[in-house]
Amino acid sequence: MSGDTRDRFDAAAADTRWQAEWEARGTFHADDASPKPKSYVLEMFPYPSGRIHMGHVRNYTMGDVLARFRRMTGHEVLHPMGWDAFGMPAENAAMEKGIHPGTWTRANIAAMKAQLKRLGFALDWSRELATCEPDYYGQEQALFLDLYAAGLVFRRESAVNWDPVDRTVLANEQVIDGRGWRSGALVERRKLNQWFLKITDFADELLDGLGDLSQWPDKVKLMQANWIGRSKGLRFRFELTPSLNPSLAGEGGVSSVEVFTTRPDTIFGASFVAVAADHPLAQALAPTTPGLPEFIAECRRTGTAAAELETAEKQGFDTGLSAVHPLDPTWTLPVFVANFVLMEYGTGAVFGVPGHDQRDLDFARKYMLPVTRVVAPTPEEAGRPIDMQADTAPGVLVNSRFLDGMGTEEAKAAVIVRAEAEGWGTGTTVFRLRDWGVSRQRYWGTPIPIIHCEACGPVPVPKDQLPVVLPEDVSFDVPGNPLDRHATWKHVDCPRCGAPARRETDTLDTFVDSSWYFIRFASQPDNEPFDRAVAERWLPVGQYIGGVEHAILHLLYARFWTRAWGADGAAVEIGRVEKMSKSKKNTVDPGPMVDRYGADAVRWFMLSDSPPERDLPWSMAGMEGAHRLIGRVWRATAPGEAAEGRDEALDRKLHQVIAGVAADIEALSFNKAVAKIYELVATIEKAKPSASRADASRTLVRLVAPMAPHLAEEAWARIGGEGLVADAPWPAVDEALLVEAQVTVAVQVNGKLRDTLTAPKGASREDLQAMALRSDKIARLLEGAAPKKVIVVPDRLVNIVA
Repeated sequence: MSGDTRDRFDAAAADTRWQAEWEARGTFHADDASPKPKSYVLEMFPYPSGRIHMGHVRNYTMGDVLARFRRMTGHEVLHPMGWDAFGMPAENAAMEKGIHPGTWTRANIAAMKAQLKRLGFALDWSRELATCEPDYYGQEQALFLDLYAAGLVFRRESAVNWDPVDRTVLANEQVIDGRGWRSGALVERRKLNQWFLKITDFADELLDGLGDLSQWPDKVKLMQANWIGRSKGLRFRFELTPSLNPSLAGEGGVSSVEVFTTRPDTIFGASFVAVAADHPLAQALAPTTPGLPEFIAECRRTGTAAAELETAEKQGFDTGLSAVHPLDPTWTLPVFVANFVLMEYGTGAVFGVPGHDQRDLDFARKYMLPVTRVVAPTPEEAGRPIDMQADTAPGVLVNSRFLDGMGTEEAKAAVIVRAEAEGWGTGTTVFRLRDWGVSRQRYWGTPIPIIHCEACGPVPVPKDQLPVVLPEDVSFDVPGNPLDRHATWKHVDCPRCGAPARRETDTLDTFVDSSWYFIRFASQPDNEPFDRAVAERWLPVGQYIGGVEHAILHLLYARFWTRAWGADGAAVEIGRVEKMSKSKKNTVDPGPMVDRYGADAVRWFMLSDSPPERDLPWSMAGMEGAHRLIGRVWRATAPGEAAEGRDEALDRKLHQVIAGVAADIEALSFNKAVAKIYELVATIEKAKPSASRADASRTLVRLVAPMAPHLAEEAWARIGGEGLVADAPWPAVDEALLVEAQVTVAVQVNGKLRDTLTAPKGASREDLQAMALRSDKIARLLEGAAPKKVIVVPDRLVNIVA
């Protein structure tokens, strides 16, 4: 096949020609049975929102360069693509536009796939998957049942954000100023039965396993460690003073409040005890305490997000009860019901230390409660008042009786020892991590394969009845989950006893869908989620490229999901991770840029300016520059007249660039690789005809192939290259040419630069001194006088003291 031989590169024609050729040949189909070393390159799992943007282009271009480079270095490469296709936006479209979520989603997938293909990504489309299709989510249902059988799935009541108008559960992000983002209705905190996965069973393993992820960015590992949040603290009870309230008396009454703290050292700074609105104490008091039911109802209109509670105004209801300080029976603390305490976090109760916690300080100031400093920089500062900012720094204990003078860590240990010795508390390790709530009260998601029977309870759907397929004939003209209203789908017989029963109408959190897709890419049998032996030929993923916003939930859930399948903990793991900046300009549509400049210029711009972890400044000037460089490469790779002779400097430059670009691509320093290619192109342009220039020109074609593949294929065809450049090997490096034969040496007189020398690398001090003194410039400055002293730094500097 012959390419364009004109001076101007025809990007549109080349894009069309070579994309069709790659597809016809199946160039990028991964071979499970290949004897080559395997390399699995994976980018973030895209949601089919309708159009790709420059944020997508940058992400996938980086992965594509690495995938193409790995092919050229002799690897069998798996570089797949699929769609994280379930989720709320499709249901929103159904309500707003009267279109079925599946129709909307599949149309978006088709549009985005066409856009990705226009950019020439080396993707194995034969492994394409979409999580909204039964052949994917049916296998996910099988995995769910395996976890259920292993005791890692359970159901319990949990507080949720409930929109009473749309009749649906809202994510914390969908609650805006206490109202549903769509309906505007006041959100209620309601308890619903929810399905959970026991991720907390793996908390220690997930945290300790971070130490083995040597190729993950430190920031990502730290974010996961903080999310898991292992901490040692004290669990103890505050006994309540005797109360005349009949709700608290007798058997089953509430006589104490259990709390957990990671700061037992501050126990002498306690000012109050606060319980959640759903705490048993609050519930027991509500029927006989005027005003408390209304306060509890107000609390339930607050979202369930910890971040929202932190920023909301702190509200409390004084119960009139008192709690006895465990270290002083004569010291009592007031007990409040508070809106910033959630039953789902810890014990549903806290004790407030306003001197050393900002939330507690805000509350104490509002309700005029005492504020005592119990930690100070030095003992002498024990009396320093707490103003409007709590002192959260470590220090020495003050105003704390037997703890005075201890450091914070020593004091923590001392309180735990005393609590355990006296029997009123226990040192405990706890985790911030909570079990993973996977229930979603919506239609467009994976149906949970459980049937509820009055006699048998929850019954798993037999695996031979999977997939449980979402019904297509649903309507969104009434608020709520359409599955609740679909009688023929919902009502079934119990698979265990045959009695009338009903399907679970909750669907799975979309994070479940994206927690194992990378394994399904590696192995896609029809009769099981994956063949472990086949999957492990590819795993772990060699390189994952995704936004830093995926660092916690997506990657953490993937680590849990793989561990949960095997009691031996033989996790199918993700390897090297590169965190991407989330560009502020990522909504720019690449289509018009591809139309105007071609796919390679767009790709080149995405690689040229910034490393992956930094934002990419978008500019038309940058696009123009990338377009001009593509034209320069096209001209620099044009066949020239036959010439003989070697250009040692060009040979050396070429091999330094070959080695440097390879190292930069492996390090994902694509902007540095681009800069090196710029330098080589400039060197070729300036070089006189020679055999070296011809070699450099031909080699340049392969060097740019991972970054500008359409241009490279066109140039490869033009110079008569064998087959496709996509299948060609990466250029070999002559190690001898990586060492500079000559160096530039600065010559100073009295510390000021006066001349430079080109000298053989490794020249002796004597030779460098002689060369400097022979310089015409230096001779004129010395005016025949002998130097007083000559200082020589080999390969770098000659300093003459006149």
